[in-house]
Amino acid sequence: MNMNLTLYETRVIACLIEKAITTPDQYPLSINALVNACNQKSNREPVLELNEATVQDTVDGLIKKRLVSRIDGSRVSKYQHRFCNSEFGELQLSEQATGIICELFLRGPQTPGELRNRTERLCKFENVNQVEAELAMLMDRKEPLVAKLAREPGKRESRYTHLFSDPPQTSALSTTAENDEGEIQITDRKRIDALEKQVHELQLSLAELRAKYEYLTE
Repeated sequence: MNMNLTLYETRVIACLIEKAITTPDQYPLSINALVNACNQKSNREPVLELNEATVQDTVDGLIKKRLVSRIDGSRVSKYQHRFCNSEFGELQLSEQATGIICELFLRGPQTPGELRNRTERLCKFENVNQVEAELAMLMDRKEPLVAKLAREPGKRESRYTHLFSDPPQTSALSTTAENDEGEIQITDRKRIDALEKQVHELQLSLAELRAKYEYLTE
């Protein structure tokens, strides 16, 4: 699903989702509270330094997209998300799926292991297998919400990214086990080639030592 959301928009939406779950007594959020949440140093990647005007402009844009709503109070206006699980929108997500999407919005692409650890305050996963199962369901939707990225060199796990912004380059996606198997085969071939080269160099060195020994003992 491509909503063409910007980094600032995903950060605002994720902060509203996060605070609605973790601090419901302080939700909805004022602009000042939302600025602090967006610029939070922990559980954010990248760490941003947005000013109030930028956050207000971002919120106003999301209100036009019907992804955020304003609640006018006697002292200050507050804001709540309409991104998912609301009576106004079509996107309905499980508690676990909401936690995953929120965390991907907050910190970008992550492995199932990272998602399990980082979503603890948002939802409950018994193990990594449950995270992978939820990711599979998000990928198998009629309009996929998540995509699996090609595994990075030297990494054991693939990362997953959300699809609410511009989609990642096709070359970065890994949607089949065949791709992963191909990466393993290439890596193994390189290791074998390196070992064969080392053996050949050792054989040459041994031959030189034998030649010198025979010369000295003649």
